[in-house]
Amino acid sequence: MAGTSLFVLLDDIASILDDVATMTKVATKKTAGVLGDDLALNAQQVSGVEADRELPVVWAVAKGSMVNKAILVPAALAISAFIPWLIVPLLMLGGAFLCFEGVEKLAHKYLHGKEDAEHRRKVVEAMTNPEADLVVLEKDKIRGAIRTDFILSAEIIVIALGVVSGMDFTTQVAVLISIAVMITTGVYGLVAAIVKLDDAGLYLRRQANAIARGTGAALLWLAPWLMRALSVLGTLAMFLVGGGILSHGLPPVHHLIASLTVDMEGVAGALVPSLLDGVFGLIAGAAVLLLVSLVKRLLPAKAQAAH
Repeated sequence: MAGTSLFVLLDDIASILDDVATMTKVATKKTAGVLGDDLALNAQQVSGVEADRELPVVWAVAKGSMVNKAILVPAALAISAFIPWLIVPLLMLGGAFLCFEGVEKLAHKYLHGKEDAEHRRKVVEAMTNPEADLVVLEKDKIRGAIRTDFILSAEIIVIALGVVSGMDFTTQVAVLISIAVMITTGVYGLVAAIVKLDDAGLYLRRQANAIARGTGAALLWLAPWLMRALSVLGTLAMFLVGGGILSHGLPPVHHLIASLTVDMEGVAGALVPSLLDGVFGLIAGAAVLLLVSLVKRLLPAKAQAAH
């Protein structure tokens, strides 16, 4: 009997691990859009510090990210255990926020151009002023990156929770922890590599070997383009993922997209529904941005009227 129980236990563990591996893979695909944006944003956040402080800053943000996950994962599991009906509204809210954030990024230059110029001026002034407290600037960057990480991590955890909401509690715990660990180690490992890419290029450019110098020149050329590509792909993926969440949560939209693509096969059948989700995400994000802008304008007007 003991031997039979042991085999049953081992079979249960193997089944759980198989479920965890499968659901983690699905959840990772679902959260790919946020991950791309997370990677680009964090690489931008830690740029502008002294070269010998880049990796310590990345490590400090990574530790903050671990704390964020330690808060978010138990909160998500508590929601799943006690108020599971909240998962779908949170998913829809997260999808709407992703689409809003994507549109806001596209319109950022027009909406926040003056603030960005002022921020860049202050950063340049602090970096060139020998009396400036660079430790304060560095801490500000770290706090800003950790705040950004918290928002993006919350989106990722909610999306992952939506994927595993129908699974047993043990699988949910394992998947969410796996996602949290992979996000932190993967994103910040890549951020560390990206921010040091130009240093590697400069080092190779100084070598006597022609191949090394050519590789260094290629890395120096690649670094800024890589950042731009990550930003573009991250924004595109936000519309695809956010729009997909919203369209699946709104039956009329889901049925419309399904009816438009029902006869499509092959590559078109795989790509066109996602592209239509992305278009819907773009429209939804623009609507949310318009609503937020109207609320921001109305609130100061009400405040002035009250005085």
